[in-house]
Amino acid sequence: MLRAFAQVDVFTATPYHGNALAVVLDGEGLSTEEMQRFATWTNLAETTFLLPPATAEADYRVRIFTTETELPFAGHPTLGSCHAWLEAGGAPRRDGEIVQECGAGLVRVRRTDEGLAFQAPPLVRSGPVDEPLVEQVAAGFGIERGDIVDAQWADNGPGWVAVLLADAESVLALRPGAVPHQIGVAGPYPAGAPYAFEVRAFLPRQGATVEDPVTGSLNASLAQWLLRTGRATAPYVASQGTAMGRAGRIHISTDAEENVWVGGSVVTCVTGQAEL
Repeated sequence: MLRAFAQVDVFTATPYHGNALAVVLDGEGLSTEEMQRFATWTNLAETTFLLPPATAEADYRVRIFTTETELPFAGHPTLGSCHAWLEAGGAPRRDGEIVQECGAGLVRVRRTDEGLAFQAPPLVRSGPVDEPLVEQVAAGFGIERGDIVDAQWADNGPGWVAVLLADAESVLALRPGAVPHQIGVAGPYPAGAPYAFEVRAFLPRQGATVEDPVTGSLNASLAQWLLRTGRATAPYVASQGTAMGRAGRIHISTDAEENVWVGGSVVTCVTGQAEL
């Protein structure tokens, strides 16, 4: 059966400079195995399938797959799926807010001047990282332990360990070997620079280390840590993907209730039909 399909680029206003996402606009009737097979075939970081909501509070439901497994939540698939749903004619039930249903529950999405933004989910784990793991991270990055300014758990589901280096230049200079965990690294730019931080995301996969171009869940958890510890003030813009030739721009803001919002531009690169 032919199903409407889009490929979008998230956290960029320039096509092919952000993080790609495949979106199947009508996933109803597909089995988990069929979804996983297609996600494996696209060979993108994530592929999503839009479905009717199972609750009256949501505007649509989404299932999110990597090439290997299903995820309850992920950041760039949330923004990319919402963008594709709206472009396909989706009509939110409420003015100014879209509610996405996913494995992690309901996620609020809103329109901003910088594009769509999702409300960052709460951290499920925070606090200091045990010293042996910090030393493993330093060894994997080929740097001295003293080069790590701080390391904390900043886990909102994927299991991120957040590492702070002295500056953005140190982040861009990393040439990691094997990393022991999913590691998000941030380093501040000098005052007056257009971006507050340079961010990189590294994941161990099948005995190798892969880098994710632009990562919504990581920036959501990093923002909560950096804002809470006074290392950042909102609003700010993070840069990610520079080392990979990308130009990801992640806009972090807060609201009156001190919720963190993670946003950015999304552009559609490909539309068509997929045989599923």
